[in-house]
Parts: sequence; C-alpha cells; structure tokens
Amino acid sequence: MDLKKITTKFAVSPQITPGDLPALKIAGYRAIICNRPDGEGADQPVFEEIEAAAKAVGIEVRYVPVQSGMVKDADVEAFGAALAELQRPVLAYCRTGTRSATLWSFHESKKRPMPEILAATKAAGFDMNGVARRIANGGKTPTDTGDAHFDVVIVGAGAGGISVAAGLQARSSGLNIAVIDPADIHYYQPGWTMVGGGIFDAQTTAKTMGSLIPKGVHWIKSAVAAFEPDNNAVILDGCRVIKYDRLVVCPGLKLDWAAVDGLEETLGRNGVTSNYRYDLAPYTWELVQGLKQGRAIFTQPPMPIKCAGAPQKAMYLSGDAWHRSGALGNIDIQFMNAGAVLFGVKDYVPALMEYVGKYDATLNFFHNLIAVDGPAKTATFKVAKPDAAATEVTVEFDMMHVCPPQTAPDFIRVSPLADAAGWVDVDQITLRHKTYDNIWSLGDVMNAPNAKTAAAARKQAPTVADNIVADIAGRSPTAAYDGYGSCPLTVERGKIVLAEFGYGGVLKPSFPSFLLDGTKPSRAAWFLKETLLPPIYWKAMLKGKEWMAKPEKIKVAAE
Repeated sequence: MDLKKITTKFAVSPQITPGDLPALKIAGYRAIICNRPDGEGADQPVFEEIEAAAKAVGIEVRYVPVQSGMVKDADVEAFGAALAELQRPVLAYCRTGTRSATLWSFHESKKRPMPEILAATKAAGFDMNGVARRIANGGKTPTDTGDAHFDVVIVGAGAGGISVAAGLQARSSGLNIAVIDPADIHYYQPGWTMVGGGIFDAQTTAKTMGSLIPKGVHWIKSAVAAFEPDNNAVILDGCRVIKYDRLVVCPGLKLDWAAVDGLEETLGRNGVTSNYRYDLAPYTWELVQGLKQGRAIFTQPPMPIKCAGAPQKAMYLSGDAWHRSGALGNIDIQFMNAGAVLFGVKDYVPALMEYVGKYDATLNFFHNLIAVDGPAKTATFKVAKPDAAATEVTVEFDMMHVCPPQTAPDFIRVSPLADAAGWVDVDQITLRHKTYDNIWSLGDVMNAPNAKTAAAARKQAPTVADNIVADIAGRSPTAAYDGYGSCPLTVERGKIVLAEFGYGGVLKPSFPSFLLDGTKPSRAAWFLKETLLPPIYWKAMLKGKEWMAKPEKIKVAAE
C-alpha cells in the first residue's frame, strides 16, 4: 500500500486489495471510501470484495464511484455525505489517489483557505493547481469566468508594485494596467524602526492605498487565491478570473508569528514587542522609556528576512535611549541571533561592534527563538551550533523585541511560480521568471540572493519596467539588476552606518567617500534616513521618478 496522508484524519491511496484490510485496521483506519468504479481495470478487485474484507475486520466502507477526469458537483456532494457519516480516520482510494485527493480538495474548499488545501495535497504528492478555479468556487464547477483582461497585471501594491505601475505608465502611457491588492492602507515600513526609537510618529508611515495607486491604473481590491500561468490567469478569492498579457508578482512576504509557540498571544503585552508591525512599534518605545533595569532581549530569526539589520537597529536605538537616560548600566542587553554573524557584509561589522561594546550588549549566535511564555516572561531558544548537538535554553526577560520568522505568502509557496523553497523563481539579473517568460517578480517575494529592503525594490522597479516595455516591443531584456540593497543601520540617535551593497556583498555606495563613508557612523546618513528618504519614497519612488535608481544596461556581446 502507498498511503498518503493529507491530514491526520484523512489519507488517500492507489487501489487497495482485500489483503490490505488487516494492515489498515492495525494502522488505525476506521473507514474507507472507494472512489474507483468497478470494472475500470482488468486486475481491479470489485467493491464487494473490498467491502467484505473491511467488514471482517470492523472497518466501515462507502462506495462513491467517480469517472476518471470527470469529478462532477454531485460526486463532491456524495463524497461529503459519506465523510459526514463515517468515523475518522478515513482512507479514500481510486486508481492512483488523485480523484480522492481532488474530491477532498473540493469538499474542504468551503471551510479551508485555498493555500492550505494546495499545501496539504502538495505535501501528499498531488498538485491541485489545475483545479484552483473550482476550489476558489467552493468546489463547484465555475459557470461564469467573468474574465477581465489587462496588458499588465501587478499582484501587490507595496513599494515594488506601485513603483512598477508608475514606471510603466511613464514609459508607455497607453498600457492598460491593473494592480491587485486587498489592503486599504499602504505603509512606509522602513519608518517603523524610527517609530520604535521614538523619532517618528506611527501615523506618518501610513497613507490610504487609494491615494497612492497611479491615476489611470485599475485597482482590484481583492486577494489572490491562485495562479494559472499556462492560461495567463490570476484567480481571485471568490473565483473571479483576471487575464493578463504580462504579470508582475510582488506581494511581499509573510511574517510567520505563529511559528514561535506562544508569541501571538503575548505580542503587545508582557513586555513583548516588535517593530515589524505598525501597531506594535509605538509599544517598543513605550517599553524602552519604561525600562530602568533588568534584561532586554532582541531576537533575529534565520534568513531570509526583510531588512536584515532591523533587529539590531532596535537594539542600538534602545541602547542609545538607555545611555542617554542613565539607565544603561542597570540593563542587560542580549542579542539572540539564529545566524552566525552580526551582519552579512563584513565591511560594516567593525563600526557595528563599536556600538555593541558601547551598549555592553552580549551577542548570542545560533540562538533561534522557538517559544515565548509572556506571563512568565521567559523565552526559549533552540541553540544549533556547528558540529554540536542542538540544545534548548530558556532565558528570562523584562523586555523582548522580536523579529518574526518570515516566509513567502501561502498563495505563492503553493503556486507554480515558486521554487523549492517557496519564493518566486526569477533570473537574478532581469528579474524575469525562469519558466514563464511573461512573468516578472520583485521585492521581498522573489528568490534573487539580494537583501530584502525597500531600497532594493527602488532599484528593481525600473529594471522590471524597462524589461516589460522591451518585451512588449519584441526586444530582449535591456535592464540589469545588480543586487543593490541598502540598510541604514541606526546605531544611535543622530548617527547611521549606511550599508549599501550588491550581489556577493560587493559595496555599492551611492555617494563618494569624502561626502559619506558608509562604513562609518555619520550624521549625514542620519539626515538622509530621517529627512530625505521619506519624501523620496512618497513623492518620487511611488510616482515613478527614478532618482538615483536607473538600472544598468545589459551588455550585449559583439557578434
């Protein structure tokens, strides 16, 4: 038998035989559903034989035959009725297990989100993306496709999506463009570190989405359920289908708070905070101001994460505030980093280490947060050092700033666009999808080996816009992304180490060193971060004005 568990209570398998029933009983199965019609194969046992063997060992059975490749709405209803009558766990079988997995997917679509269904069946070895429209339609055969069609569809109205839309309009004003995003509010996320440090007000980092979508661009206020790249289609929640000539995918990433046991329940209370959420960044500053003595923990999960410097930025700004208030000597700062180094580009580490020393912070590498007990104020870390057995350590805290684990969004991870790790699979130079040549991706969701920062998206957006316009004109890609990313490391109030680098950690400074040496803390970099970058973001980047963001040109070899 080849049993494939989809949930703890439901599994599917290829054709079983009467001789398999005793083993199924021992395995704990209490019911069986046959989805294979009698007579489909010459060597196939008929249902009566399976039924007799099942009854002999005390297993219930139901016969819900489904013609191969023809799962009708009535079949889904019959399958659901059988499940409602039977005790769990249940095994359903057909010739290969696919029909049974399909029936389960349609049945569950009324109560489970599509990404969960696609992920569960994918883990069991079944790709249900081909029937995604029907799953989105509650398991019923769609009768009205309701297609809308656009020249370019952009999934995600964050920094990358709006910038690409504006950049495309500037290059080709006649394009029919749609942006898909369910959010009402657009956030300037790089500002949240400053909110947590008491420098910005949270409200200044938020604007209504409608005020930022470029005029003439259609805003489809909906969530994406699935992709059908072979049909040039995006499926929205509720089974509406949007067709495209070209697609840009940039929905950002998922902050996986639930991956840390107990974290969600205690966020915003018990001294547990995070600058990675708009509503929590003010609580960070409240905690910093209120802490006069005790232990402050700052965590960083395994890569990739957006703005890899943000976890330590929170530590530096907090340490600076305690230094200024005179409380620093009574506060034990612990930086718990799941990685092996303080910062991935070594040129910036010496300056950062000076501030680690200034704030007397202890660096704990290979420490990954796995659980939080808020009322008890304890945090548990998995410690996995190289060449050593993994251990766990529990640490008490008075304040804890958490950077959550991060993944691609669920609807991306289970889609045909994703690589094995779940990120959109692109060519790192052109940002074009490796399989589907009318799809591009940028921002945090794609798999190029660059830092996931807003500054990276600022450079990626013109690259994507240039290459889409070239593709529309029938030309090869013309623009190259060099991996640029920037991380303004706020080491104290008034000074920043401005890390700018590209693929492979190559330094990519925007200014000559006599004006601004990014490897050293400077007031000029602070002025850039505090005063210049917010208006550049709102009034230039999101408006398609590509100041200091022109992409490199792809060098064409001479024939």
